[in-house]
Amino acid sequence: MKQIKYLVMAFAAVCLTGVFSSCEKEKEVEKIVEVPVEKIVEVEKEVEKEVVKEVEVPQDNNWSRYQAIVTDDVKANKKHDKAILLVAFGSTWEQAFNAFDTTIEAYKAAFADYDIFLSYSSAICINRAAAGENGVTRNYYAPPFWLNAFADKDVQYSEIVVQSLQVIPGEEYTRVINYIKDFANNANGDLDDDYLANVTLKLGVPLLQDADEDVPAVAKELNALYSDKAAEGVVAFMGHGNPDSYDTYKANVRYTQLEEALQTYSKNYYVGTVDMMENFKTNVWARMTANGITSGKVYCHPLMSIDGDHGHNDMAGDDDDNWDGTKFIPNEEGEVEDTSWKMYFQHLGYECNDDTMLEKGLLELPTVRQVWMNHTQAAIDGEPLDYYHSKNPEE
Repeated sequence: MKQIKYLVMAFAAVCLTGVFSSCEKEKEVEKIVEVPVEKIVEVEKEVEKEVVKEVEVPQDNNWSRYQAIVTDDVKANKKHDKAILLVAFGSTWEQAFNAFDTTIEAYKAAFADYDIFLSYSSAICINRAAAGENGVTRNYYAPPFWLNAFADKDVQYSEIVVQSLQVIPGEEYTRVINYIKDFANNANGDLDDDYLANVTLKLGVPLLQDADEDVPAVAKELNALYSDKAAEGVVAFMGHGNPDSYDTYKANVRYTQLEEALQTYSKNYYVGTVDMMENFKTNVWARMTANGITSGKVYCHPLMSIDGDHGHNDMAGDDDDNWDGTKFIPNEEGEVEDTSWKMYFQHLGYECNDDTMLEKGLLELPTVRQVWMNHTQAAIDGEPLDYYHSKNPEE
């Protein structure tokens, strides 16, 4: 058997059994040893096998399983060469599920040349909806699964429109933008670059994207729907809002602007949030009393795409843990977060009860939903998204 000279650097952490006669602990040693060529090849193969084993991705993980489900869905329902993906934050309530179903049907009727799909951006909502948190089970999936499915070699839509179902251009809308950018830039390196270079990508903006056009348009539609209620008492809309540290693009200002636009119709319209600093229900009440409204009816309405957990609990729930029997105990931010809007105004002496809860999400209001659909049409009619500089930031 042919022998060769082989220089081996052996360390305490690496010992090839049967090749070296000894391995001194915590001490580097250098030896010239005679190693058969076959043994070298054998060791190299073992090392190669271990490296492959370390990077191998299991085929039965949840990611691949979910991707297969979504891809199969898209393949089975593909009827056109173009697709619209609606992206909602999500919910676990049947009323919200029905609102999404209605929205999908409205989009199918309005955009007959497109396949329509809907996704959730919230992992919490995805998991809880799948677990049937509120008695009804629904399976929704995150936007990357749908976008990847659209790029599958057996699908490959020529045009993809992503429509945000967010109300304001805040934190969640930023996530929608990043989903598209990751897709366009082939973030995981597993898509067809030639396809991505030629597919047309478009983005539909949130409901209140534009202060000059969208805010007055939505105010007009809300007033048309609720002017009779505003003639009887206060109509208080409850938006979500972003905490100050997450107020992307300073989008919270849209709530203030919407209140101002609504008050051109009636001083009985107010817009507060569950998360915007200095625009909690306590601040809404302060503005009401400053305007001399200290009694009467208070109608409450979600200013969210759907009437979900916030609408059922934060707005219309029976919690009043911050009420000590004579007064409210606010937190450090000035909010009484463990008391619903209904119970808050009720304790303050207003007529605010189950009968004054207007429990409908904005997607359940066809004229307001139309504003989102107008954004979709504007995206289709507009220029494709420019991802050149996101791919080539040095330029």
